[in-house]
Amino acid sequence: MSSVIRFERVSKKFSLHYERARSFQELVVGLFRRDSGRHEEFWALQDVSFTVEQGETVGLIGPNGAGKSTVLKLISRIIEPTSGRVEVKGRVGALLELGAGFHPDLTGRENIYLNGSILGLSRAQIRHKLDAIIAFAELERFIDVPVKHYSSGMYVRLGFSVAVHTDPEVLLVDEVLAVGDASFQRKCLERIDRMRSAGVTVLLVSHSPENIRATCSRAVWLDGGRLIDDGSTESVVARYLTHSWDAEEGKLKPRDENERRWGSGEVRITRVRLLDGDGREKQQFKTGEPLTVEMRYQAEKRVERPVFGLAIHRSDGTHITGPNTQFAGYEISWIEGEGAVKYAVRSLPLLEGNYSVSVSAHNWEDTKTFDYHDRLYPFRVIPSEGEKYGIVTLKGEWH
Repeated sequence: MSSVIRFERVSKKFSLHYERARSFQELVVGLFRRDSGRHEEFWALQDVSFTVEQGETVGLIGPNGAGKSTVLKLISRIIEPTSGRVEVKGRVGALLELGAGFHPDLTGRENIYLNGSILGLSRAQIRHKLDAIIAFAELERFIDVPVKHYSSGMYVRLGFSVAVHTDPEVLLVDEVLAVGDASFQRKCLERIDRMRSAGVTVLLVSHSPENIRATCSRAVWLDGGRLIDDGSTESVVARYLTHSWDAEEGKLKPRDENERRWGSGEVRITRVRLLDGDGREKQQFKTGEPLTVEMRYQAEKRVERPVFGLAIHRSDGTHITGPNTQFAGYEISWIEGEGAVKYAVRSLPLLEGNYSVSVSAHNWEDTKTFDYHDRLYPFRVIPSEGEKYGIVTLKGEWH
């Protein structure tokens, strides 16, 4: 295969200007200011090198501001590199920023002709493809309306349809597909898959790891304008997600205790920790990993037959489970002073999502609540191999 896209030590610098004059009066006043024309240099890309072969489908992943969109703009020649070299072979079809390439005062039909001519198609060629472009975009009723009256979803449908029907040899798709509805997203991904089978080179920017995994055979991870990893989709996405989750560790904040805690106080739960299999406190767990909820308590005087319990809720309020020592037949005769109880789960059945733990202590008859902490302890379950739909895995076996 021959290289269709080549980046050789590419860097791109932008100047961020502050306090630009918005009128002649502001311009005159600015001449007497010492900080007039203040600006900052921002390197969107730094020394990035990679190649894309003909027919490859490559996903660009990374956080906001990583340089992904800058790469697509360099490939489409909207901007030029500050240093290094960018080589692109073949006609490029691009769906970048929302509404890019459209004139707001022209109708959808007129913008199709405008975009087609920019891409080098003759009027006859555009006319031949016109019905197919309009039908794919599902804009028959609105095609003769100025696009300034279009919704964001209509912009995306028209922009994508134009991009894929102008016979591109290289297709660039930015995150704007996320604006469309779910059925149109599926339609777009199916079309990308057919184009890939036909030998079109595709570069896709997405914040959805599942879209990258489903569509791309290779992924490039950018962060802070630098290339961090380049390889098979599964390995690069796995590394990127692990890095993202590690960065989020510790950022889940407990809720305001004053609003979420009540009880008579005979027994006070003084500390709650979520522990992994090695006894380390964590806020992120994988499906199938051990999880222990440790509750430390203090009783100022002797309390007979206390019951300790917990509850787990998903972020949408769904109550997942509510075990306690009484349900389990674990009777505690009495407590006084300080102590601890633990609830251990050998294999966490929860699937990916955000959850919170409530803890409680009450009397055996369940007529008095000593202490209740309502959803004060958040944690996150991150995906692992296996099931990914629903709330829990039943760990069943197929025969």
